[in-house]
Amino acid sequence: MYLIDASVFVFRAYHAVPVSLTDPDGHPVNALHGFGRFLGDLIERVQPEHIAVAFDATDCVSFRSKLYPPYKANREPAPEELKRQFTLCRQLCEALGVTTFSSTEYEADDIIGTLATRMRAAGKNVVLVTRDKDLAQLVRPGDEYWDYIGDARFPYERIPERFGVLPERMPCFLALMGDAVDNIPGVPGIGRKTASLLFRHFESLVHLYEDLDRVFKIRIRNAAFVASQLREHREHAFLARRLTAIACDMPLEVDLGMLERRMPNLDALHALYDQVGFGPLLRKQAERIAAALGARL
Repeated sequence: MYLIDASVFVFRAYHAVPVSLTDPDGHPVNALHGFGRFLGDLIERVQPEHIAVAFDATDCVSFRSKLYPPYKANREPAPEELKRQFTLCRQLCEALGVTTFSSTEYEADDIIGTLATRMRAAGKNVVLVTRDKDLAQLVRPGDEYWDYIGDARFPYERIPERFGVLPERMPCFLALMGDAVDNIPGVPGIGRKTASLLFRHFESLVHLYEDLDRVFKIRIRNAAFVASQLREHREHAFLARRLTAIACDMPLEVDLGMLERRMPNLDALHALYDQVGFGPLLRKQAERIAAALGARL
């Protein structure tokens, strides 16, 4: 089961492909082209039977913002031209035979977390296609985190090597460090190295705060300072933990059959490519994808 974090690849394409790539009306379609290349290449490469793409809704006000209004408030809103391309990217997915999801109350991470949990219960292992460290917390034995851009795959056992802690401990690890990108406070003075060391010894934030004196028994630099900061900023740490944890139980109508890769709708794809002025590259790729799937059915 391949679960794709769309934003990573749409934003990357928007910044990597020249904005001079426009449709006949002069609107940029660089993100659409780059995302289409990525998705088509992935499908040709792995021929997935089950696949889904999660999008962040442009009008999403997530439960995290309600819990902590400064959450992501430091980010500039996406340009209107990019919002437009997100809509086109979703149309491309559906025409290519790939189911998409978005929500006005939950983020794409929560959609992926819920899909991963449901599909595991249906007997599927999960491959998370992303570059977002937050999603590493979802990996379980038999799953993989696939940094497609870096072409590196990390099974459960290698997540600590890549990110510093076991997947189950990632939300607590991120809560102590905070996250400047998402405007999550964390505990001042606690960086990646210290947080990683702490969660090699403690299973969770709850276990850490139940036995703070144990910090002095760990080979940790400035243990007295670390313990003092943890005590002083306990409320921040637990608030951050609620923000960094991915919701895996959001209301979502889905079953395994909905995530089967479908035959591409070549008429719809060609119409979309005509609309945005794309040449033969993506059209030929879609035809190859359809032919390969048809040969398997």
